[in-house]
Amino acid sequence: MCGVDLSTRDGDGHVVVVLCGELDMAAAAGVAAALAAAAASEPWVIVDLAGLRFIDASGLAALVRGRKQARHAGGDLLLAAPRHQVLRVLTLTRLTGVFLVHASVDEAASRAGRTQRPVLAAGT
Repeated sequence: MCGVDLSTRDGDGHVVVVLCGELDMAAAAGVAAALAAAAASEPWVIVDLAGLRFIDASGLAALVRGRKQARHAGGDLLLAAPRHQVLRVLTLTRLTGVFLVHASVDEAASRAGRTQRPVLAAGT
């Protein structure tokens, strides 16, 4: 695996964390720490997945931990622009029912701070 490149930028009421490359066990701890720092500075975190080619279970766990921290801070962690392979992993692991997944960073940003998770009926 090649690892992951990570960058952050501030938005209007949110922070965008951009992930590029491959999010595997070797990179997961660093990504989890970066997401925690982002949530500490701004509770609404958007993770731009457009450049992420691969994610494994430890990478998914880092995203889940980041979401927990963002929600604890009063916000949420939104996913944006996942490639087909990453979206497939999110779907197979049923995390598309946990995370709010948006087609683009701009779409996620327009919903940050104004998004409420729909209440699902039992059995759905």
